Amino acid sequence: MFEAVEELLVEHADLEKRLADPSVHADQANARKLAKRYAELTPITRVYREWRQAGEDIEAARELAAEDPEFISEVKDSEQRQGELTEELRLLLVPRDPSDDKDVILEIKAGEGGEESALFAGDLLRMYLRFAERIGWKTEVIDSNESDLGGYKDVSVAVKTKGNAEPGQGVWARLKYEGGVHRVQRVPATESQGRIHTSAAGVLVTPEAEEVEVEILANDLRIDVYRSSGPGGQSVNTTDSAVRITHLPTGIVASCQNEKSQLQNKEQAMRILRSRLLAAAQEEAEREASDARRSQVRTVDRSERIRTYNYPENRISDHRTGFKAYNLDQVLDGDLNAVIQSCVDRDAEAKLAAAQEN
Repeated sequence: MFEAVEELLVEHADLEKRLADPSVHADQANARKLAKRYAELTPITRVYREWRQAGEDIEAARELAAEDPEFISEVKDSEQRQGELTEELRLLLVPRDPSDDKDVILEIKAGEGGEESALFAGDLLRMYLRFAERIGWKTEVIDSNESDLGGYKDVSVAVKTKGNAEPGQGVWARLKYEGGVHRVQRVPATESQGRIHTSAAGVLVTPEAEEVEVEILANDLRIDVYRSSGPGGQSVNTTDSAVRITHLPTGIVASCQNEKSQLQNKEQAMRILRSRLLAAAQEEAEREASDARRSQVRTVDRSERIRTYNYPENRISDHRTGFKAYNLDQVLDGDLNAVIQSCVDRDAEAKLAAAQEN
């Protein structure tokens, strides 16, 4: 059933030998690449060996059961175990998103709803920061534009993993499903009559690009400087330190005003621009790809209104997967794993179905 896995076992053994050679680590970039591939193949190798052992256990149990009926239960147990391993191995063999181990830039923008939407954007920011803290990821607020009541009109955050993440546990692998419109239903702090309002905030998640991944020509950029704006602070409205960079061929814009110096803001804006250009290039490649290829890359819909946060019912609902739970307070405190896992599982099911059709 899994004849192709034998080749992966040979590759895994070869990588193990190469990584044990001290000379390989003289080239750190190549060593990281080999280590990443080794980590990807390790769970496949482990599960495949367990699957093959379960098959041998079935044969041995059947021989014993032919002589003694008491061993029939062992046959059933071994068959059940092999069935579970078969499903696990099939999922491990589903083509992975090549960006899964990348760090991300997460942007949150207030939508319709004025101050209430900005306050909700602030709640989403706290939720993601707490989620990252629980996992052990590092976060860095790159740029922010606060509202008068302490919310955010827009905010950009870099989220980075510490060390090498396990396959499927990288920042992009977990957070890529967060892109879309998040809707909130609650009584706003600005509401005097106690009426429930609905507002929304948009979330954009892009894999952070290395400089070598995206070629940006100086002649393709228009750089504008202006005075920072916001609720206050020593560097606000005093110097032309804020920077806006426009990539002329695509029209993609990135800006930053958080840092005190123009040079620092330019560097941060370039980080955001690179990630947006990488995301745009990947989306263009997906549009040009076949239907089968698109199903392997992105199957969970990232369109309007992906999730609703209902405060009166303490309910969180994901409209793409049908996930629903009544622990909104815990989710907003960073307990996002169950919600995200519903997206991961839905994505894997769709990819597996596509792979079986082909």
